[in-house]
Formats: sequence, C-alpha cells, structure tokens
Amino acid sequence: MSICAILLAAGESSRMGTPKPLLDWFGAPLIQRQIEALIEGGVDEVFAVTGNRASDVESVLKSVSPVISTGDRVHAVRNTEFLSGKTTSIKAGLATLPDEVDTIVLLAVDQPRPSWLIREVLESHKQAGTLISSPVFDGHGGHPLVFDGSLLCELEAITEEAQGVRQVVQAHANSVNRVPIDSPIVRLDMNTQEQAAAARDLFPDPRGS
Repeated sequence: MSICAILLAAGESSRMGTPKPLLDWFGAPLIQRQIEALIEGGVDEVFAVTGNRASDVESVLKSVSPVISTGDRVHAVRNTEFLSGKTTSIKAGLATLPDEVDTIVLLAVDQPRPSWLIREVLESHKQAGTLISSPVFDGHGGHPLVFDGSLLCELEAITEEAQGVRQVVQAHANSVNRVPIDSPIVRLDMNTQEQAAAARDLFPDPRGS
C-alpha cells in the first residue's frame, strides 16, 4: 500500500511575519518537523509544495536527515501559481503523485501534528475502509485529511470557487470516517507568532526530551 502526503508550504505567511515552513519548531525548521512526523506516522513519501521563498524552503528539504530521505521519500514540488490560492498548491502536489498511490494525506505546514496522531488516523482509515478520514476533537473536524487513492481524479478537479477539497468531502459525506481524538492538537492552525507560541505549549516536543 502506497501512502503519500501532500504538505502545503507555499503560502505568503503575511500574518506570521516570517515564512511558516522556516519557523523554528523545537530546534529545527517547522517543515522538517512536519516531514519527520509524517514519515514516523506511516507515510511512505512526502510531496512538499513550495512557493513563497521556494529556494530557502527547498534547501531545508535537501538537508532533512539521511534516515528520512533514504529511498527518495521527500520531494519538492514548486508551485509558481501559489498566489492564486491554496487549491493551486493542492493540485500541484496531486499532479506529482505516483500512479499507484493508494492513500493520500493532506496537511498544511502551519498545522503541526505529532506522529502518533498521524499514525492513529491512518490506522483508523485502513480499518474503516471508507473513502475519507478526518480526526475529530470535541465534535469538530481537524487535520490531516486522508483520502482513498480512488478519489485522485475528483481531487484534481477542485476549484477555489467551490472551496477546494471541501467539495470532495461533501460529495462523499456518507463515507467519511470521523476519528475521535482526545486532544485539541487536531485543530491547531497557526497564522501568527502568538498562535505559534500557544501551539508550542500544547505540542509534545518531537525530540523526546
């Protein structure tokens, strides 16, 4: 089974004041920590979509630890149309996925998730056998979203006007596996330095210290 993640890291980060992928996250750039968590959580390959400050972000990808990069498991996908909306980045990532992809994980770089959470959602998705899985905390859906590979063509057809992946989720509302998670981490979404500071207090240190 091939599990591929699209990690969205192309945005302007205007409210953060610094590129989110390069934000310090427990001693390393946030995008590195996100890739580590995805791989440790059970993802086979990560396709990181860059845009703003693409060269700087891609240089981090090249320096990701050898253990993770073994077998070419991390790929940079540059989206030159990132200013036109998030859907352009999602579609850029989708276009580079291998034909045999079975499971697609979608996550944004400003939504840090620990490896245990990713693993739990992926395991539940496999056991449930549904088309889509989403972690849920306190009755509200979170991320990462997990899609069956059979939805690739539908995902490639999303538009900004139709609210992106939401149109696919709504089209298959009866086949969504809602995974209960007893942690607000599933809802973390950082847009400002203040939100990032609050998230660090909630997030487990990935270094294990």
